[in-house]
Amino acid sequence: MSKITEGAPAPDFELESAGGPIRLGDFAGRTLVVFFYPKDDTTGCTTEAKDFSALAGEFAKAGIAVVGVSKDSLRSHEKFAAKHGLTVQLGSDPSGAMVEAFESWVEKSLYGRRYMGIDRSTFLIADGVIRRIWRKVKVAGHAQAVLDAARAP
Repeated sequence: MSKITEGAPAPDFELESAGGPIRLGDFAGRTLVVFFYPKDDTTGCTTEAKDFSALAGEFAKAGIAVVGVSKDSLRSHEKFAAKHGLTVQLGSDPSGAMVEAFESWVEKSLYGRRYMGIDRSTFLIADGVIRRIWRKVKVAGHAQAVLDAARAP
């Protein structure tokens, strides 16, 4: 049975980012959006990060922090952000501990080959509690849908 459900406490985490460590506790009393994506500088991941960055001001006005997470290195994240002008914070989880804690490390299949990878998924967290989960995210319109859900009472 899944531990990651709406209404459950969010798993504690600590990630490295260009701005220093990111911890769940840093967002106490605030709303946080965490989006997991498979790989820096790939088509879908770039579009998703750019979409969240384009809405960063709207998220900030609503008091909502946004963090993108993948297993890529901090150096990879820095190059990715610089290349595409990304303004959302990117957290590096090279060990996969956070990805696994949020049950976003899943079996995938491509051309009949099975492998493990990151499920493109997003979590809306308020006061340390998961309020909404999006799994198997389709990128088009997703960042706006998350913003709309985060603004809803």
